[in-house]
Parts: sequence; C-alpha cells; structure tokens
Amino acid sequence: MSAEELQERLCQAISARVDAVRYYGRLGFPVHLRPTQASGRFFFDPEHVAEICRSLRDRMPPQIEAVVARAEKICQHRFDLLGYSGLNYGAQIDWHLDAVNGRRAPFRSFHRVRYLDFDQVGDAKVTWELNRHQHLVTLAKAYRFSGNTKLTTELFDQWKHWHAQNPYPMGINWASSLEVAFRSLSWVWVYFLLADSGELPAWFRDEWVKALALSSRHIDSYLSTYFSPNTHLLGEGVALFFVGTLCPEIEEADSWKERGWQIIVQESRRQVRPDGFHFEQSLYYHVYALDFFLHARILAARNGVVIPADFDQTVENMLNALALLVGAGAPPGFGDDDGGRLFDPQRNCSAYLIDPLATGAVLFQRADLKALVGDLREETVWLLGAEAVENFDKLGSVLAPLTSEALRESGLYVMADSHSRTQLLIDAGPQGAASAGHGHADALSVCVAHSGRPLLIDPGTCIYVGNGPERNAFRGTAAHNTLLVDCCDQVIPSGPFAWANLAKTAVDCWVSGETFDLFAGHHDGYCRLADPVIHRRAVFWRKGKFWLVRDRAEGAGTHTLEIRWHLPPGYRQEGNWFTSGADSSIAVLAPEEHGWNARLEDGVWSPAYGRKEPAPVFSFRTTAALPHAFTTLLVPQLKGAQEIGILKRLEVGDADIDAYHYASATEEYYFIISDENEPWAVGPCASDAQFLCFGMHQDGHRELIFCNGRSVEIMGKPIVSGADVVQRCELLHGDTGTQMFSSAHGGIVLRESLGGLSFEKAGTTAD
Repeated sequence: MSAEELQERLCQAISARVDAVRYYGRLGFPVHLRPTQASGRFFFDPEHVAEICRSLRDRMPPQIEAVVARAEKICQHRFDLLGYSGLNYGAQIDWHLDAVNGRRAPFRSFHRVRYLDFDQVGDAKVTWELNRHQHLVTLAKAYRFSGNTKLTTELFDQWKHWHAQNPYPMGINWASSLEVAFRSLSWVWVYFLLADSGELPAWFRDEWVKALALSSRHIDSYLSTYFSPNTHLLGEGVALFFVGTLCPEIEEADSWKERGWQIIVQESRRQVRPDGFHFEQSLYYHVYALDFFLHARILAARNGVVIPADFDQTVENMLNALALLVGAGAPPGFGDDDGGRLFDPQRNCSAYLIDPLATGAVLFQRADLKALVGDLREETVWLLGAEAVENFDKLGSVLAPLTSEALRESGLYVMADSHSRTQLLIDAGPQGAASAGHGHADALSVCVAHSGRPLLIDPGTCIYVGNGPERNAFRGTAAHNTLLVDCCDQVIPSGPFAWANLAKTAVDCWVSGETFDLFAGHHDGYCRLADPVIHRRAVFWRKGKFWLVRDRAEGAGTHTLEIRWHLPPGYRQEGNWFTSGADSSIAVLAPEEHGWNARLEDGVWSPAYGRKEPAPVFSFRTTAALPHAFTTLLVPQLKGAQEIGILKRLEVGDADIDAYHYASATEEYYFIISDENEPWAVGPCASDAQFLCFGMHQDGHRELIFCNGRSVEIMGKPIVSGADVVQRCELLHGDTGTQMFSSAHGGIVLRESLGGLSFEKAGTTAD
C-alpha cells in the first residue's frame, strides 16, 4: 500500500468503529439542514410525469403492462432478483436474507459482516439486489401507469419496515458503499415519480431527506477509492452527485455534488481506454459503466453543470465500442455478468445490453445507433422526457455498414461482413484491470454471431460465490472457445475476484483487406507448466464465407491439448453442422484424418446471473508431442445445414509450415501458414509469404491473398513480385479481368493474370 492508501483505509476502519459505538451508545447520527434552497432538477419535472406516462402507454403498451404485473408480484413479496424468479420473502420481508440459499446475514456492525463468506451470509448479491430498492421504483411507476393506490401503500409500508430493520450502521445492507449508492438512487426516483401525485405522505419528505443525508454521509466516508476502484467508485460518485444536486437543503450537499462530479469525470478518464471500452474487459461492465455516465451526464446538463468536452467524447466512444460489438445483433457476453443495472434491474440478460444505444441515439443525434437498437426504450423517455419519442422518430434509421475493426487498447478484434451481418470477436486483450477480478481466463477466445443469432457463445458467469465449483468453472478456460492445455486454466484463480500469474497476450498480426481479415496472436498463460507452452492462434476470415482457425501449441514434451467450441442452447449436430433447425447453423470442419478425439458433450451456459441451463460443447482432444497444430474451418449459414466440403491437411515436411486444402463442389482453396520468413513450395503455390490463400471457383473467378511476403508463384507461373515485403496483397480475377489491392502502394508488380488457371473437382489437387 502507498502511504495515502494506508491512511485512507485506517481512517475508514476507525470511522466504522466510531459509528458502531455511536449506535450502541444511542448517540444517533444527526443530519444538518440549512434554510430551504432551490431544489435541483431531476430528469423530469414532477408536472411532466403524467405526460411521460401517456407517451409510454401509447408507444410500448406491453412493457407498461409488464411493469404493472411485476408490481402486483412485489405486493405479494415475490421478487425477481438477478436470474432468479418469484423468490418468496413471506408476509414480513427479511431484508437480511438470501432467499436462494436460505442464509441470513448476521445483525452486527457493517464492518464486521464478512459478505464474501458464503457460509456466513450466502450470496450477498441476492440480498443486496433486493435492498437496492429498485422494486420500489417499479411500484411508483406502476402506480403512475395504473392509478392503483394499493401500490403506493405497499411502497411506504416497505419503506418504514426497511428503516426499522436496518438502522445505521447495522447489517449487511450497509457493508458496501455501492449498494448504499444504488439504494439512494432508487429513493431519488421514487420521490420524483410521486412528487405531484398526491400520494406522498406528509412525513415522507423529511424522512427522505434525512435518509439520503445519512446514506450519502456513509458513501462519502467509505468510498471505494482503493478497495474496488472501478464501477463501485463510479456508482458511489454518481449517488453523491445526485443527492448533492437534488437535495441542496442538506448542509454537505455542495461538497457531495462537487466531489461526486469530480469522481465521475475522473473515472471517465481512468476506467475507459482510448478505444472506448471499459477496462474490466467485460461487456456487461462496459454497459454498467456506460449507464452511470449517461445518467450523470443528462442530470448534469439539466442542472447547468459544465460538461468537459472529453467527457462527452468518452461517452460517445463507449457507445461506438458497444455498437461495434453488437453489430451482428447478438452481444458477445465475455467477462463477468454482474446482473445489476441502473433504472430497471429486469434488464439483466444480454438482449438488453444494447439499451444505452437508444439514449445515445437521441442524446447525440445518431441515426446509426437508432438503427442498431431498433426501437425506443422506456429508460430513454424517463431520462430525456416525452419529447424523446419525437426526437427518436425524427432521426430516421441508417444502418451503418458492418465492418472489421479493432479496439486495439482493449485487444478486441472484430471480423465482420455487412452483407450477411456476420461477426466474429477475438479477445486478445489484457485479462482485466488490476488483478482482473471481472475478467475470465479466455485469452484468444472467439464468439460468433450471424444475422442476429449467436453461433459460438461465451457461457457467462453464473455466480460470484457459493459452495459449488460454478464460479471458477464458468470463468475458467474450458468454458471458452480457445485452447486448453493439460486441462489447466490459462491463469490460476485467487479468490472469487482475482487471479494469480496473469497471462500476457500479444497480437502478432492484424490485417484487414477488401475481401479478408487476418489475425495472429499468442499468450504465455501456460508457461507456468513444468514444460512451458505458448499458445498461438491465427484466424483468417474470407469475408462472407468462412473462418480458418489455426491453433499451435509451442514448447517441449508431451501435452494434452483440447479445443472447445461452445454452442447456443438447443443446437444439435447434423454431420459437420450444428443447427437450431431452420433458424441458423454453423459448420465446424476439421481436417480429414486429424487424429484428435472429437466429441459432442453436455455443457452449461448462464443467460443471467444465478441461472444455469444446458448447452452443447463440441471439442477436439489429443495428447501429442510439441510443437503441434490443429486447424478448424468455421462456416456460418443462416438457413439450415447445407452441404459442406472437405478439409485436408497437406504434408509439407516442415514443422514451421502448415498447409491445408479445402474443396467443395463449386470451389477450392489452399491455405499456407509459415512461421518463418523463408521461401516455401506447397501444392500449386510457392512464395515467401507468412500467410497465403489461393482460391479457384467453378464460375471462373480466382483469388489470391497473401500477407508479409514478396512474391507468389502459382502452378509454376510467377503471379506477383516486389522488392520489399508486402503486408497485404489481394488479386481478384473475374469477368472484367484482374483487380489488385495492396498495401504496397505500387511496390508490387502483377506478372501474370490468374485467369489461365484451371478449376479441378474437389479433392483432386489435395495430394
């Protein structure tokens, strides 16, 4: 620890004990108010709530009916929390209970509650999710939609009961400043939703201000500056900013407002990488942080707070990163899935990760974001007013081309095709921030989506704590689409929110051309083994057609190698295809006579925190002396399983070169991957390129793609040559002749057309 950290932790420890003494000594926690100040402005003025409700009822009646239905369940004390449905908390709610695991946290001073100890408290996230009081916001909204006063009666009964059962500073519900922040934000929403309804009891305003003052005092005293300086600290800053802005009668309001906004702006610069992605390396946490920034930014604008230009740019960068990753319509849920959300906790599965795009579309006038999100969201109307409906509709809808791009600082590489709305994501970045508490052991893993449907998935998170193996199993390497060596994780778990010996991942090549993308990278996660192993993965995307994935384990000795492909629930195998029926399919094609053991097994995935469902896993496994390589062809197809061709490995007699031939009834391809910058000759091709793809099609079209080379010969004919190494060169021969695209800017010469090369039937040139 630095001296500053040691001092702050010591001050917090002393303060917590002083607070406990004040409670046991019945000294109380006085709230200091000042003469009435002009209240700050919430997202909406109270007199506009009725108009917003009318707009929402007109625009999205099913969603509004769902809100009212959930409120009815809440009145029965049946709660949908995280991925759990209908948890029954009985006639008198036990606010300290984890109803999933039947464990009740002890009633003691918050600093003595070991909330990560499953035996003592169960899963604290379940308890805390109830105590965020977002369900009170649901009751308030449902009343405004329905006029049913039973809902407000239940709301205020729960308010009184909670405060009686949770005196400050006692119990688990004061143990996390982030949870206090979430609860404070819920209380703010409740007040402004009901302020002009006539349903607020006469006593409520004074109790509300005092409760927010005490909660904000706690947040300010126990900020997560060092303990969890990520979304915890950000959420705490947002709560301080909201209370300081909206409750100016509290004596400390000005300092909370200033400190909260300072934290928000500071964390926007610290937690978000230059490419726009959040440093936790989790799509869920990226959206989590984006929600905080959007809410804070909109409230700041409503209250005349100066918004730095770089803050707005960061928010737009985050929206752009999200838009890139969900371009094919199926968010790849890599990294931890926390399960919590601002505004509406029911948005706890991947389908709702795109929601911020609707708010971003209106806020920044972005028709491309509107096209991706499709329709307006309830949250956007509450944040930006009834006029958001008209503003959203006026934007039109311009779907931006789906392109291959890299978020280089975050190590996320997207291979995409706009015509088929197909996308593959490669995770080649750092595992996460600090000890990577919310990152998974998924270096060089991939996810695939095609026309709005997932084809290869990340199985999710399941839970954070528990007696079973789920936490480490779901975040372990075997749960991801990458290479497993000796049945070991790439890194070693160290408690539920840390890893030991973090792997270093490096990108060796990223080339994006007119018709292809090529990625190559490696990581050292298996170098801790007695015989160290380096995993190298290369992915070639022939746009609109297929991915060629080559995995190579480098090292010495004999090792067990396994490549796992995680498929969506309900997919079944039909030959080389995995399909959900008529909806979508993906072929997983290995070379003939590959010698690995292939099997389809039962796996699991977690669509939301706490939920676990079956999902198939297709794997290839072998025990081999290193170095050893394996290549897989992945072919996405939207409408059912179609005939697939044959992939063969070509014997080349050189351990540093892998060569493959793929042939179907209408086309054939040669692929050569060389780990050295030396000339080689394989099949009909000769070159010094590190990667080469040569394709011939029955309709007469030909294509030649190579990277990091000087020259290529095909069937003995010199096709291209140059004086220097070319990063990328593409030759496309069709009805109008040969086109060349190159990174050499004239430094490479076309020697002969591809047009004279003959097409041969599948397999005849493979020997």
